[in-house]
Amino acid sequence: MSDSKKYGLRVTQVENTWKTEITRRMTATKTIVSKSQDGFATEAEAIAWGEQALQGFLSKQADRNKRKTEKHLKAKSLAAAIAAESAVDEDEIVDEEDDFN
Repeated sequence: MSDSKKYGLRVTQVENTWKTEITRRMTATKTIVSKSQDGFATEAEAIAWGEQALQGFLSKQADRNKRKTEKHLKAKSLAAAIAAESAVDEDEIVDEEDDFN
């Protein structure tokens, strides 16, 4: 199972079948279901599916977070480059104004 505190696995029995839910801790008091599957014949099948699905879910989240971080860093470096360029342009404008006086 996962060591994550944010995501977890919940297995419950519904009548004669088992249901597995991947849960996400939204706040300290609120937990939501991110993914679920029901209709398992045994608890072992439900747990096996849940652990496999949770690993896939977490790896998908990690990839998504990595892409978003790269996009954020690219935008941040672009903004820094634009800011640096505008600072150089302002210096050139000030120098030109000094030449006219």
